[in-house]
Amino acid sequence: MSYRNMIIVKVGEIHLKGLNRPFFERTLINNMKQALKCFEDIRISISQSRIFVYNIMPENLEEALNILSKIFGIHALSPAREFEKTIEACIENAVDMLKQAGITSGTFKVKARRADKHFPIESPEIAATVGGGILEAFPDMKVDLHNPDRIIEVEIRDKAYVYFETVPAVGGMPIGTNGRAALLLSGGIDSPVAGYMIAKRGVQLDGIHFYSYPHTSERAKEKVFELAQELCAYVTRLSVFIVPFTHIQEQIYDKCPDQFMTILTRRFMMKISERIARLRSCGALVTGESIGQVASQTMESLLTTDNAVNLPVFRPVIGMDKLEIMEIARKIGTYETSILPYEDCCTVFTPRHPATKPKLDEVIKAEALLDEEALIREAMEMVERIDIDANGVIHTQKLVDMAIWKDYIKE
Repeated sequence: MSYRNMIIVKVGEIHLKGLNRPFFERTLINNMKQALKCFEDIRISISQSRIFVYNIMPENLEEALNILSKIFGIHALSPAREFEKTIEACIENAVDMLKQAGITSGTFKVKARRADKHFPIESPEIAATVGGGILEAFPDMKVDLHNPDRIIEVEIRDKAYVYFETVPAVGGMPIGTNGRAALLLSGGIDSPVAGYMIAKRGVQLDGIHFYSYPHTSERAKEKVFELAQELCAYVTRLSVFIVPFTHIQEQIYDKCPDQFMTILTRRFMMKISERIARLRSCGALVTGESIGQVASQTMESLLTTDNAVNLPVFRPVIGMDKLEIMEIARKIGTYETSILPYEDCCTVFTPRHPATKPKLDEVIKAEALLDEEALIREAMEMVERIDIDANGVIHTQKLVDMAIWKDYIKE
C-alpha cells in the first residue's frame, strides 16, 4: 500500500472572492510558509480550493497543526493520506488509518466528495463501498448517518485522500489582504484583543506603545513585548514603536486643567500614533476602547479624541463588556500576560475627577496651553522600533535612523 502523509487545509471566506481569489490564496500560502519556516523541506500546493501541506514529519505533526490553526484565512485542518485514486486504495487506506489510530469500534459515517468528475464511481457509491470495507474489517463498528462518533472523509481529486480528524482553525482573511493599521498597544486586556480582531480581517498590524519611565517600570515595557510576541502566533511578526511619553504627561499635569488630563493624554497619543501610522502607510488606527468602560471612553470623550486625528479609528471591542473581552483574551492566550501587575502610562497622573462629558472647545483651549508641535517632535525623535516574532525580539532600531524619518522631517 503506497501513500504519503500530509495535511489538507480548508479555507473559509476566500471562496467568496471571485476573480480576486488567487490573490487571497497566494497571500495565505505565503503566510503559511512564513509560519512553518521552522520545519525543513515543507512543500505547499493548491488545487481546486484545497491547500495541501507535505513533508511534515510525524513527530512534528501536532506542532504544525497548532501553528497552522492560528493562521488567519484557514477554516479547518485535517491530517490525511494521499494515494492513487482507486476505490480499492480508498478502502485500504481508510481501514489502515483507523487501525493505526486504534479505532476499531463505535459508530461512523463515510462522506465522499468527487471533485474529479472523470472518476467512474459517483460520491454516494464511493461512500457506500468504503463504508462496507470498514464494516468488513471492523465488525464492532456500526454505521450511523445522523450522529456518528466520527466521520471518515474521502476526496477524489488529482489524487485520492482519506481523513477522519478535523482541527478547527481561526478563520478570517489572510494577513496582508486588507491593508495595514496601527494598534495602540497599552499592555492591558483590551488592546491585544482589538488587534487580534482587526488582524482576523486580513489587516497587517504595527503596534504603538507609550512609555512613561520612571513613572512606569521597565517591566511594564517588557510586558508589552510579551503581548506582542503572543499576538505573533496569529500575525507572524509585529513591529512595535515605543514612544517616550513622560515629558508630555508632565507638561499636561503642570499646565492644563486637572479634569482634562485624561482626554488630553489620549489626544496626544492619537496625534503621535497618526504620524507614525502615516510613515508606515497605515490606513487606520486601532484601539481597545469599549464605550462606557472608563471616563475616557464615554461617547463625548471618544468624539473629542477622534477630533485629534484625520485617520479613521477602529474600535473592534466598542460594544463588548469586560467579560466578553476577557473571554477572547483567554482564548487567544494574552489574558495571563495582560493581568500582570505592571502599570502602563494610562494610569499615570490619573485625575481625581476626570471630565466624562468634555466639550471640544474647552479641551482645545486647554490644549493650547502647551507647545504641542515641540512636544510631539521631541517624542518622535526618541521613538524606538522593536521587531518581534513568536520567538521574541529580533531587531531594534531608532526611528530617526530609519529611511522613513526623512519623509517625516520634510513635513
